[in-house]
Order: sequence, then structure tokens, then C-alpha cells
Amino acid sequence: MTITIERPTLADPAMLVTPQLFDRLTARIRADYPEHADQADDIMTQALAFLAACAANPGAGLGPSELVDIGWHTFLMYTEEYARFCTRIAGRMIHHQPDDIPGQTGGGAGITATISAIKATGYRVNSALWPTAADCSSGGGDKCSQCHAGCVDSPK
Repeated sequence: MTITIERPTLADPAMLVTPQLFDRLTARIRADYPEHADQADDIMTQALAFLAACAANPGAGLGPSELVDIGWHTFLMYTEEYARFCTRIAGRMIHHQPDDIPGQTGGGAGITATISAIKATGYRVNSALWPTAADCSSGGGDKCSQCHAGCVDSPK
């Protein structure tokens, strides 16, 4: 059996999922994170771009910003759809690996590397959802993860 991996080539990462699934995911963000309801579409779009970058860079330890992590966590709740998405774009599961000790970085690639990887996949980065390394509050500089729990795509 041959598995064909679909590499994202679309300018709009929302096109990586069906419009129905995108609507379900953004509705869930609006319901679960009302303080970010006005950003739900952008959060999910950037989460999909992030996941496409993870697919294209296995083992790189890319990590999301705190807001983008909301989109990733939301997608993870839809396990069947998430598993099919990962198989289709990466040929593997894109595992979510949080640090065991929140606030400490897990050796992830850092925010600058993650942003570069997203751009290299052909997607636009919404800078409002990706604080720069200089904004990192954990003191880790470029190596810090913006996710509150240090979440990265598992390098395993």
C-alpha cells in the first residue's frame, strides 16, 4: 500500500480543511474562548499554517504562539478529523508535546524558526498572533516557546 502525502501548496491554510470543519473549529473557539471570539478565524488559520509547517519539517520541534495553540488544542479535540488531516498532509500524526513543567522550554525550535518555517511553506504569518522573540516573557529569547505550556510538535 502506498501513502501519498499531500503537501500544502495553497495560499490560504483554511483550505487545508473543509469549509464545514473550519466553521466547526472556529465556532468551538468562539464558544470556549469568548475573549478571542473576534480572532477565531485568524487563530484557526494560523494553527493550520503552523501544522503545515510541522508537516514539512518533521523533527524540528516547532512550537505555536499562545494564541495559535488555542487553535491546535481545538483541532485536537476533533480526533478523527485531526488524525485524517495529519495523515493527509504529513503522512504521520503531528503529536502535541507539552512540557511537563510549564514555563520551561522543551528544546523547541523557537518562535523565529517557527515563523520562518511557516513562511517557507508558502503561508502568510499574522504577526498579531505571533509575538516576536523579543516579546518572550520566559526570558528564553529566541529559543522560547510562546505557548504557555511550551507545546511543540513532538520530535520523536
